[in-house]
Amino acid sequence: MQFAAKLAEVPLWGKKLVTVSGEEVVLINDKGKIYACENYCPHQGSPMLAGIVKDGVIACPRHGWHYKLADGGCTDFPDYTLKTYRVEVVGDDIMIDT
Repeated sequence: MQFAAKLAEVPLWGKKLVTVSGEEVVLINDKGKIYACENYCPHQGSPMLAGIVKDGVIACPRHGWHYKLADGGCTDFPDYTLKTYRVEVVGDDIMIDT
């Protein structure tokens, strides 16, 4: 597990872009649960930092494809998967498994 950010840096319903092990990762606070996913949509590379999050799902800002934050599965086109990372909150630190 590697340090990604402080918990206070990702407020409720907020997002933060970080770089961990050379990869751009979006940290997301959805209803108090922290998720982490790659920054680029596997469909056409749109930045997921601009995506809309609701109920554990992030929508790509370009075409609206929906990805489950828990496992990256695309609900619209199952052949596509958004890379997600396992997250642990240790005290005030957000740690991710890259």
